[in-house]
Amino acid sequence: MASFNKVILAGNLTRDPEFRVTPNGQQVCKLGIAVNRRFTTQSGEQRDETTFVDVDAWGRQAETISKYFSKGKPILIEGRLKLEQWQTQQGENRSRLGVTLESFSFIDGGGQGGGGNSHGGQPQGYSAPPPAQGQPAPFSQQPAPPPQAPQGAYTQPPPAAAQDVPAQTPPPAAADEEDEDVPF
Repeated sequence: MASFNKVILAGNLTRDPEFRVTPNGQQVCKLGIAVNRRFTTQSGEQRDETTFVDVDAWGRQAETISKYFSKGKPILIEGRLKLEQWQTQQGENRSRLGVTLESFSFIDGGGQGGGGNSHGGQPQGYSAPPPAQGQPAPFSQQPAPPPQAPQGAYTQPPPAAAQDVPAQTPPPAAADEEDEDVPF
């Protein structure tokens, strides 16, 4: 059975990032984010639900986060769930589910302390470095297959002046008369 472990969260930092360097020289940054969910109860009352998530960032990303983020700043993260298990000095088993960061984006705070983004509110990404040789690439770094139009569909090439505008696909032409007898 195939497995898939991917988390995408957007929230605000609950504390200043804690940056350190491990004894073997790896950079690590521990941060906490609060993710809010607003919902309506059966009685029509608006309620907020907050989930607090611990996130670990490694390497260059850890350094960047500790430099540009502080308590209250918004962040968009992609990562994977990781279960940590340990035993206390009293012999009790403990566990915690956290997120190991793979990539993150600055988010414009809309005047709430900001995220240092000057791109009109669009997230500005920072992806993880390529995996070590022999390791599979994370899902977010694998190349996407080129989009294919349905057979017989007409697609327009993107305008020369706006390379980032996706191509528009008109609706397919009316079916031939002989296809009308096909039951659906």
